[in-house]
Amino acid sequence: MILSRAETKALYDKISKVYDLLSEHTEGPVRESGLRMLAPQPSETVLEIGFGTGHALVWLARAVGPSGKVHGIDLSDGMLSVTENLIRREGFAGRVELRTGDATNLPYPADCMDAVFMSFTLELFDTTEIPAVLARCKRVLKTGGRIVVVGMSKEGAHGLVYEAYEWTHSHFPNFVDCRPILVSQVIAAAGFQVTDKQNVQIWVPMEIVRATKVTEPENRPRS
Repeated sequence: MILSRAETKALYDKISKVYDLLSEHTEGPVRESGLRMLAPQPSETVLEIGFGTGHALVWLARAVGPSGKVHGIDLSDGMLSVTENLIRREGFAGRVELRTGDATNLPYPADCMDAVFMSFTLELFDTTEIPAVLARCKRVLKTGGRIVVVGMSKEGAHGLVYEAYEWTHSHFPNFVDCRPILVSQVIAAAGFQVTDKQNVQIWVPMEIVRATKVTEPENRPRS
């Protein structure tokens, strides 16, 4: 069961001030592995979808330097408020642009981003919506641009903890809103070229996947 947009927004607004206490210990190391795989460079323009409490945005702002730009979009006004405070404290207010919004309708021009990053976000969307989210990512990326997705995975060992997690998600999505998906498969199905992948195990299996937007082949008539 997937929460509606309104339910998801209400949940994250409610927990925004305590989210780090609930999740940062487990999510932080995996997220940083994804950021290292993304390898943002000075002067690049990078988008994070679902920025949460803003830790990845600070990491990205340092990496792109004063001539780069970082954009962040998140559904939750509560998360936006927490992140704005963090960005100001870190001195990156002029380098990071935040907004609330929905990843199924990214409000950015086509071909404007060098890289896109998502961590514990893609698996929040309904299975039918994931292709649309990835299509929007592909639209805003420059050709040759890269995307890294960190997400809970159906690959790997499915022990008792995994089974308990999926049962809890199915019955109590207000407490466990994410669920495992086939991360690399959905990215490849969206037309990206997968270039790197790591499978890691925390309390559930995780995938860290990097992929590239490649030039679409021209449709040529058969002779």
